[in-house]
Amino acid sequence: MSTSTYVVQGMNCEHCVNSITTAVGELPGVTDVHVDLPTGKVDVTGESPLDDDLIRQAVEEADFQVA
Repeated sequence: MSTSTYVVQGMNCEHCVNSITTAVGELPGVTDVHVDLPTGKVDVTGESPLDDDLIRQAVEEADFQVA
């Protein structure tokens, strides 16, 4: 297992948190997604290695940006 942390811009409510959690959580190999709304940090845990490009793409498709 490995964990990667991303800083996501544009989140301001629980709906945003749910959107990110769902979009990233559905990716192959991802086992857990933890979003900290106040800091914008998103911790993604899953099978090693996690696909960084797929995670970034999922965040962008949910209409947010990875800093």
